[in-house]
Amino acid sequence: MNRVLILVNITGLIIGISYGLHGPILPIFAKNVIGASYSELGFIGLANFVPYMFIPIFVGILLDRINNAYILAIGAAINSASIYLLSIAQSIPEILGFRIITGVAHAFFWPPCESIISNESTEKNRVKHISWFTMFFVMGFMIGPLLGTAFLENLDVTYRILFQIAAFVLAGSIITALLASRKKIKKQHERFSFSAIKDMKKFPEVITLLIFCTSSFGIILTIFPAFLNDKGISATEILYLYFAFGISRVVSLALAGKFARKTSQTLIAATLAISVGLAISVVADSIIMFGISLVLMGFGFSIFFPLTLEIILSKTKKGISGKIIGAYETIFGFGWAIGPTVGGPITQSFGGETPYIIFAIIGIGVTSLAIISRKKLEPLKISE
Repeated sequence: MNRVLILVNITGLIIGISYGLHGPILPIFAKNVIGASYSELGFIGLANFVPYMFIPIFVGILLDRINNAYILAIGAAINSASIYLLSIAQSIPEILGFRIITGVAHAFFWPPCESIISNESTEKNRVKHISWFTMFFVMGFMIGPLLGTAFLENLDVTYRILFQIAAFVLAGSIITALLASRKKIKKQHERFSFSAIKDMKKFPEVITLLIFCTSSFGIILTIFPAFLNDKGISATEILYLYFAFGISRVVSLALAGKFARKTSQTLIAATLAISVGLAISVVADSIIMFGISLVLMGFGFSIFFPLTLEIILSKTKKGISGKIIGAYETIFGFGWAIGPTVGGPITQSFGGETPYIIFAIIGIGVTSLAIISRKKLEPLKISE
């Protein structure tokens, strides 16, 4: 693994730690301190993800024209500022505004990292390198809740101070991003174009899987912590649960290279695992049962990402990889926005378990589609 890839992985680790420090706590802070309802929690999640429905397209176009590491450093700076602002939020509209900024910042983080990794990898080791980067991010997201627990329990830190700590941690990624920029990259001088969106239309089965997985993931990130809290799970126990969630994700990503040998079967297993995990969360009545639920979903949410990206990159021209990555991440944005938009109001109107029942049923349908379309869920084989 070369120097640039190491620096990108370290950047992902730092940002993951920051996200893990504040992410699972934000819904609890909004509900218990600010007084947000479940519908408002859904809108907060929507505010975070809406920019990700559009900004990655423009970032993807920039990736083929500007040093990717500069874009990454800009994203890290904006992200750090947006998290710090949460510590001074006094109302739902303020949180909404700050989460919109976070969504914009995230669009300047993930696509540049993917593009750098793709440019620094061969077709044969691309899945492994993208999986390792995601694994470093998830490791950070796993370490973050443990640090958050230590701060909340042992140092009597408030939620607001925790957000400030997370912001300062994330600021450290600006340095590693700029260090990665020292290597010059070849710039593509193509006209401003949205052609990548048309290319994505060639993958309806992949898009369907992505939207289901990301919309379910959106609910787990934005609403599920508050649901757990209502079920009698304390804030520190929730952080432990998300630590277990992180372990599941790290293990699955570490094995992604082996799973890639049977891409379609793995994607079928991933959607099924998410569906079963959602169903277990409906009937769970203990921290152990919720832990099992999150471990299953952790496998599903993590493994589908590098495998679906490889399917798309293997079947498109290398010269437009930045634009394709931007279009791919836009699909993520749509899914992430759908989850909290649907999940919040449904929870408010029909009860806490309802969105998980609905998405578990949808997941069975998506799993069936994956079984039927398994030949289309394989990447192009690389010539020896």
